[in-house]
Amino acid sequence: MGAAGGPRVIDPVRDVLDVASPTPVVPGSIGILGGTFDPIHHGHLAIAEEAREVLGLERVLFVPAATPPHKPGRSVTPAEHRLAMASLAVEGNDAFAVSAIEVERGGTSYTVDTLEALAVAGVAQPWFILSTEALADFPTWRRPDRILELARCAVVPRGGHEPLDETWVRAHLPGHEDRFRFLSGPLLPISGSVVRRRAAAGRSVRYLVPDEVAAYIARNSLYTNHALRMQTT
Repeated sequence: MGAAGGPRVIDPVRDVLDVASPTPVVPGSIGILGGTFDPIHHGHLAIAEEAREVLGLERVLFVPAATPPHKPGRSVTPAEHRLAMASLAVEGNDAFAVSAIEVERGGTSYTVDTLEALAVAGVAQPWFILSTEALADFPTWRRPDRILELARCAVVPRGGHEPLDETWVRAHLPGHEDRFRFLSGPLLPISGSVVRRRAAAGRSVRYLVPDEVAAYIARNSLYTNHALRMQTT
């Protein structure tokens, strides 16, 4: 908490210096990181790794959306490309895996539907990883109370967005405070829109995405449409 009970202000220098040891792995623990992944980038991977170490996760599952409900009207790269890029990005990390559950289901990808399906498959009480930007809209998601029955939420900060904490949860999702944990980082200023615009302009995306993903983008001429230069989300 910050002064006068307000949200804790993220201090990058302090948070770098105050690095705790990783939490011992909890057998069977799963983290779920969903998103459009258009494309997947180092920010996504850093978030997943932070959650893995802080929460002691045995596995983090990346779940690309088929049709994201929060981006109506925006053209999204075909799912087969986004799945392929995600798979390339997690190669070499045995704790990371990619699931096609939402793509195979098709239609609009609602988190509650995915968690219900994972519960049937035996994935009990995973950690659902989301940003403070996503949390701000969480009360408007489909069946948020059910989501919080099925999963706990690990919240990571996002630069340029208001930092949220337990006080916000108490005000907007009362009675669910114990279902949230707020992580201090990482704060990497990378977004899918930046990668897309740079690729559309013929600029390098190296060091923003894994080398294998950069090569895939070039090989398949993704994000070359001139209109992509105007996308900001």
